Amino acid sequence: MNDRRTRLIQIKKIIRENLVSSQEQLLKMLVENNISVTQATLSRDLKMLNVSKISNEKEGYHYHLPSEKEEKEAEKYLVEDIARGFLSIDFSGNLAILKTLPGHANTVAIALDKLEGLPVIGTIAGDDAILLVLKEESEEETVIKALKQRIPDLEYEL
Repeated sequence: MNDRRTRLIQIKKIIRENLVSSQEQLLKMLVENNISVTQATLSRDLKMLNVSKISNEKEGYHYHLPSEKEEKEAEKYLVEDIARGFLSIDFSGNLAILKTLPGHANTVAIALDKLEGLPVIGTIAGDDAILLVLKEESEEETVIKALKQRIPDLEYEL
């Protein structure tokens, strides 16, 4: 079982339970837990999880996960970024084009990528438009409901 969600849960568990000082050490611990991942993917995962390095006087620097309060505060800003830039969304199969205010696409795309619970595999941003690649079998209604659930101020009608 090597899916992204499982991997992220395992990364969180390892960081919370151990003093992990490097990606190499974390990679080794993931392998011990039957999770195979490249260094580049791990680096992206750490960024997505908002992992930082903090100093511990005795052991040096180690990875640190934000608290639940910090995560909720960060999510609030992601939601605001999306709501502030969103104009419209159109679907075609498992693709969607989300239109934003000029210059907002990159910020909205980053927020969409970080916001959990959306049926989106990934995004590609331009200046005022974002290509969303939706998960298999995702329907327009499912995507809109997920967006509205996470972003209550989103003004969009089916």
